[in-house]
Amino acid sequence: MGVLVKLIDALLFLLLLAIAFEKPLIEAQACLPGDLYPNILVDLRNWYARESGDYLMTEMPDFYVGIMWLELVFQWPLVFINLYGILTGKPWFNITCLSYGISLFTSMVPIFAELTGSGRAPDKLLTVYFSFLSLGVLAILRGLLPTSSTKSSATIGKRPASGRKKKV
Repeated sequence: MGVLVKLIDALLFLLLLAIAFEKPLIEAQACLPGDLYPNILVDLRNWYARESGDYLMTEMPDFYVGIMWLELVFQWPLVFINLYGILTGKPWFNITCLSYGISLFTSMVPIFAELTGSGRAPDKLLTVYFSFLSLGVLAILRGLLPTSSTKSSATIGKRPASGRKKKV
């Protein structure tokens, strides 16, 4: 089980590292003023929207902008907290990973409802958003798994022996 947890942690680390850059540089363009971004980032976002057929990024409906705010204000800090938790093996990592996964999964539900309900989404776009949904599921499952620390589970919950001698 320890090898599986470490493998999941490594995969999550790589994905979260990519998201740490992608959220503020690409997705936040939906909710922040456009003049904050250099032309190369605006062009990159436009290229992605054109290539994948992401009409949500080009039309920016109100619910989508709201979800982008949620991702920028709540999920983005959790990405950094989770990266730190993975690197240092913190015991609270399960809680923050579970929180991130639930938030990401929940924010993907209205997006998938729009994509599938409108009938306008090409398969390529569904694949892109399905990968984010899968990341949410992976983060939820990782949050439910035990931590991958080096401490034995037999020592968890046991107090150290007292330094004083017992009186007989």
